[in-house]
Amino acid sequence: MPATTVTARLTTNPTHLKALLTLTPRPLPPLTWPRPLRYLPHTLVGLAALALSATGADLTARLLAVTHAATLLLALRRPAPAFWLSLACFAAISLGHPPTHDNEVWAWVVHASTLFLLALRVPPLPAATATALSAALGAALKLLGAGVGSWPTVATGTALYATALLSGAIRRGRREDRARLAEQIEATAAERARRTVLEERARIARELHDVVAHHMSLISIQADAAPYRVQDPPRELVTELASIRANALEGLAELRRLLGLLRAEAADGAPADTTPQPSLDQLDALLSQVRAAGLPVSARVTGARRALPPGVELSAYRIVQEALSNTLRHAPGAPTAVELGYGRGTLTLRVTNGPAAGTAPPSPGAGHGLTGMRERVTMLDGDFAAGPTPEGGYEVTAALPTRTAPAPPPPASSRTDKDSPA
Repeated sequence: MPATTVTARLTTNPTHLKALLTLTPRPLPPLTWPRPLRYLPHTLVGLAALALSATGADLTARLLAVTHAATLLLALRRPAPAFWLSLACFAAISLGHPPTHDNEVWAWVVHASTLFLLALRVPPLPAATATALSAALGAALKLLGAGVGSWPTVATGTALYATALLSGAIRRGRREDRARLAEQIEATAAERARRTVLEERARIARELHDVVAHHMSLISIQADAAPYRVQDPPRELVTELASIRANALEGLAELRRLLGLLRAEAADGAPADTTPQPSLDQLDALLSQVRAAGLPVSARVTGARRALPPGVELSAYRIVQEALSNTLRHAPGAPTAVELGYGRGTLTLRVTNGPAAGTAPPSPGAGHGLTGMRERVTMLDGDFAAGPTPEGGYEVTAALPTRTAPAPPPPASSRTDKDSPA
């Protein structure tokens, strides 16, 4: 990268050159610990400021000590102004009211603590700049004969500054790494949820493809055969039926072209499943398979059982199948009840299981069951709910609108046969 580009970026980036001159608040974030301990660092800083302020031989020295220690409290919210105020207090104390020999290190400790709080909130470059300025000021004051202690004290204070810089930068880097990791985990979870929905929708589309293709083919056949069911049909009727057949064939071709990829072979080369899609007529066989797998399940049907639209039949069967599979996987041996309610315009499903009779083994599934059930119900504009029961089990309920299409009128051939001459 050209040097001019780097210089331009440093000049225009406030987080590098302006981080030490800004008045923008940078509050010290609380810990992610339990609530009573989240503000433990803030409390410790306050206690340290109180302890470090109790020094000074006279009133002026004590006021300077209190002001210097107060920079720690200011640094909890505004670390950059606190740094400059601490640096000024350090110089004033060293030049005007030097500390006694017994506690001459305390001014270095206060300023090192301020540098640590600064390094927690600003990038490494401005934090290193502040540390270098502080070390240079200490050495310059010693050369001027100010009361900053002996040269070993100056060396110890400089080491404290470097330790504060390193500790703060490491802590800040770890906090940023955790934040980025949390964002990545959240983004991955959102992407996984979106991919799960897309996979379930593709699976539902593959299943419904057969149903829709069947109806389109039936429309085409009926439109082709209709003119032969009446004697001498009008030309307009023949033309209209031919148009219906052509539109049905065109729609069927478009459907196969758009959804043909959904019938593509699996990644391992296995051919796509061509088994006819199930309906509620196969529910008894499903319950027998589940009982054979060791799950005690009972079934109850309320209302007049009747044929439903193929899409509703398929979705209802899959919802019950997935709910029973989840029970087998997560609550083996739990008593389970399947209820079907045929209402006037709604099919109600309820699958309820009790507590598991044993320990469930680790599940190899991908956790798409609830997503698939919810997508099927949403497709039919129904209602879906799933959650634990007060008894320690789990319940899945769904209400599917049936909206059965009206029955077609009786064929005209019966009337024609009766009215036609012998």
